[in-house]
Amino acid sequence: MNNLKFYIDGAWVDPITPKTLDVIDPSTEEAYTQISMGSAADIDRAVAAAKAAFPAFAATSRAERVALLKRVVEIYERRYEEFVQAISQEMGAPVSLARDAQAAMGPGHLRELIRVLETYEFEEMRGSTMIVREPIGVCGLITPWNWPINQIACKVGPALAAGCTMVLKPSEIAPIDALLIAEVLHEAGVPKGVFNLVNGDGPTAGAALSAHPDVDMMSFTGSTRAGIQVAKAAADTVKRVSQELGGKSANILLADVDFQKAVTKGIAGCFGNSGQSCNAPTRMFVPSSKMDDVKKIAKAAAETYKVGDPRAADTKLGPVVSQIQFDKIQDLIQSGIDEGAELLTGGTGRPEGLNRGYFIRPTVFANVKPSMRIAREEIFGPVLAILPYETVDEVVAMANDTVYGLSSYVQSADLAAARKVAAQMRAGDVRINYPAWDWGAPFGGYKQSGNGREYSAFGLEEFLETKAIIGYAAA
Repeated sequence: MNNLKFYIDGAWVDPITPKTLDVIDPSTEEAYTQISMGSAADIDRAVAAAKAAFPAFAATSRAERVALLKRVVEIYERRYEEFVQAISQEMGAPVSLARDAQAAMGPGHLRELIRVLETYEFEEMRGSTMIVREPIGVCGLITPWNWPINQIACKVGPALAAGCTMVLKPSEIAPIDALLIAEVLHEAGVPKGVFNLVNGDGPTAGAALSAHPDVDMMSFTGSTRAGIQVAKAAADTVKRVSQELGGKSANILLADVDFQKAVTKGIAGCFGNSGQSCNAPTRMFVPSSKMDDVKKIAKAAAETYKVGDPRAADTKLGPVVSQIQFDKIQDLIQSGIDEGAELLTGGTGRPEGLNRGYFIRPTVFANVKPSMRIAREEIFGPVLAILPYETVDEVVAMANDTVYGLSSYVQSADLAAARKVAAQMRAGDVRINYPAWDWGAPFGGYKQSGNGREYSAFGLEEFLETKAIIGYAAA
């Protein structure tokens, strides 16, 4: 068990100054283990290891890095069930979700990176100039608790593929899967100093990492509030900052859809992972003339979601991750009631029969006004706001009237109509008619949802610097 250690320079080490934090099981509200909390001195030690390891790792060949990533996938798959159980316990995901989706994101992203890396053009001639894409250097990685291994894989994977070295600070709320991935990387033979892990909180370890002069890039996923702090801390050293932040995604149902299917799938998208996804379609826009029908469908669909013990086979929604999140969601649900939205189902308090754990009642509001808090703030729980609209131009304007711009969703039987609306969305991705997952699509946002892109070749390129060698070829 390495829970009280950090992984630095290829070895498990004790913190310089001992300090611990309980890790809470959100379904019981009880601590089940502890981690050590890193200081600026621990970050210094990890960054120094990454800096020392960079020249040699940056010089490795494409073939060496492909082989390394393949070993990581092989070992991850062998230990797959450990990731399932760790993620389920640390952040409350039902075991079925942890197994089928959460844990699956790790090898999924890595396989896509292997595919990209095998053919990626790091050099190209443009006239007599050689354009070279080379690793940016030492990277600081800060990852969240809601899709923990997903965000670790889509930062650590491309950093390794690019030839970068790194220091990872995972969320202190859900840190155990990160310790597991460190063990996997060690067994796979990642050279010492290339990958380093320091647990800790944002104001201490995260701030020290972001401000560190020997860190060349910060890749951060989390709240917009925390992302702003990372960017400010990084500004003095003018390092690259890539961020994936909050969202308040619109789901536009045009008048020609099958509302039974479209609303039911929209509920599933909003409620999945207990609503703890930054790209969840939390604002559903429906034609005013269809609101009565939509209310019946949405209420019936929402009430099929059984909330309970993540370990129970029939549980569809586990708890949210912490007391802080629970309290925030309760406050926002109450604000919807106070501001006059129509509560169709759910509401404040825990679901019936659950007297402990951070469980939220699946909640749907109808006839929500764009000015209400539940239509403007990221709730991060299983809470859907349904808003009426009259015209397509109006709904496009309402959908874009947000500080966020991560994802948007458009549903229509007329593909041309859906494409026309999609073209007007100010969001990093637009999903037409609930499409299948695409490992090769970029992920990232407009506006206060961040900058930069993750996944596939787009994620790899965030970790590359561009160099022009002018006069490379004889004139």
